[in-house]
Amino acid sequence: MDTLANLAMGFSIAITPFTLMLAVIGCFVGTIIGALPGLGPSNGVALLIPISFSMGLDAISALVLLTSVYYGAMYGGRISSILLNIPGDEPAMMTTLDGYPMARQGMAAEALVVSGVASFVGALLATIGLMIFAPYLARVAYQFGPAEYFALYVLAFCTLGGIGSSNQAKAAMAAAIGLGIAMIGMDKTTGMPRFTFGELHLMDGVDFLVAIVGLFAVAEVFHFIESHGKDSAIGVKLGKILVPWRMLRQTSGAMLRGTGIGFVAGVLPGAGASLGSFLAYMAEKSVAKDKHSFGKGNPKGVAAPEAGNNAAAGGALVPMLTLGVPGSGTTAVLLALLLTLNITPGPLLFTERPEVVWSLIASLLIANVVLLLMNVPMVKVFVKILSVPAWVLLPGVTMIAFVGIYSLTGSSFDMLMMVGFGVLGYVMRKLDMPTVPVILGILLGNAMEDNLRRAMVLSNGDWWYLLSSPIAVGLWIAAILGFVAPIFLRRLLKKPALPATDPTLNED
Repeated sequence: MDTLANLAMGFSIAITPFTLMLAVIGCFVGTIIGALPGLGPSNGVALLIPISFSMGLDAISALVLLTSVYYGAMYGGRISSILLNIPGDEPAMMTTLDGYPMARQGMAAEALVVSGVASFVGALLATIGLMIFAPYLARVAYQFGPAEYFALYVLAFCTLGGIGSSNQAKAAMAAAIGLGIAMIGMDKTTGMPRFTFGELHLMDGVDFLVAIVGLFAVAEVFHFIESHGKDSAIGVKLGKILVPWRMLRQTSGAMLRGTGIGFVAGVLPGAGASLGSFLAYMAEKSVAKDKHSFGKGNPKGVAAPEAGNNAAAGGALVPMLTLGVPGSGTTAVLLALLLTLNITPGPLLFTERPEVVWSLIASLLIANVVLLLMNVPMVKVFVKILSVPAWVLLPGVTMIAFVGIYSLTGSSFDMLMMVGFGVLGYVMRKLDMPTVPVILGILLGNAMEDNLRRAMVLSNGDWWYLLSSPIAVGLWIAAILGFVAPIFLRRLLKKPALPATDPTLNED
């Protein structure tokens, strides 16, 4: 009953004309930011903090605006992923695996609707979970130390073999390339440069946004030029745009499973939406009967990661509010905002400043509804992108990529490096090597190394410390099984499929 009373108090604060206007503006701006390659939610929130202060907003109004931008950006990342095979942000990478093939098959509208509904389900249930389970789930995060996090990252890399490639060795090689790139820069422990070859611009490492835009956007342009658009979604004849009710019913299980996995990943500090999206996709593929259709346009491969990354966005607010520990890069920016507003997150926040917490939760529930009502009707607008002539669209995509990267880094060297990653992505595509493991290696490599070093410091160099808890042991067992099982199951997956099989007609 206390929860309902607190929620009613939050809605009484959130449902005011000015606050609702801020929520709508934040959702719209966030959707645009998420759709633009390279920006992402953390950059969008950071860019809008000075604007919120210049507007003279109070603490609650500023939080409503910026969290609406946060959720809107998580929604928007799927748009360019599905239509152009260019992730708007790193959590949307997994959506490209099946979303873009659906667009190439003329089902861009269906993919956008499914992803929009999945985003709504994931974000809505995560917000409800934040409201109910925050104090309890925060205790689980206490159980994850360096050994557990390292095992979790090993699990992620051991299961990369099944993503985007039928050859596990190529996927493992791509992951190794990503981990190698992550090692570039200044060693945080010794302060010595690694693999920089005397180049000052590499001292801070390789920006993952540069890698993402290069491997996806620039490589896609190269591939389009070579193939003359034969394998692209641009110019594909689209069917009549209708709400795919049957497809939504068939993917409902994937949405719920992805939500649960993503929320837990979000609660764990440092795991974030990228890992939540990845684990949701892998879990859905492992339980599906039609594993061979993943990566070829299976709607479940769109619903699961979208629900996962949006649920992780909500779950990441749990450690931020209850422990003062950011669960993702965006919540780290929000944490800085709270501290600037003289609001100290922690276990006492719910009792000392309940109006802040519950108005925030109420605003998130409102923002989810606004985003659903905003995104689904706008599908007709989004799919018009594919009708733009290639001679107009591709230079526009290239310009956005260069301008976006230069505006973020201010470095011409990063622009050249982005082109280099584009060449790498093009070559890997020709060799049938997946690019997603490279990005995940860059994203997770530093965190993986940091946790391994912390574990070794705590154990005084004892490697058995990595198996010191039941959680770590369970993760290691899952990692070994995830790496070995595909080798033995690959023959079963190569069984001939029934003729004229439509992946969208498979039931849960």
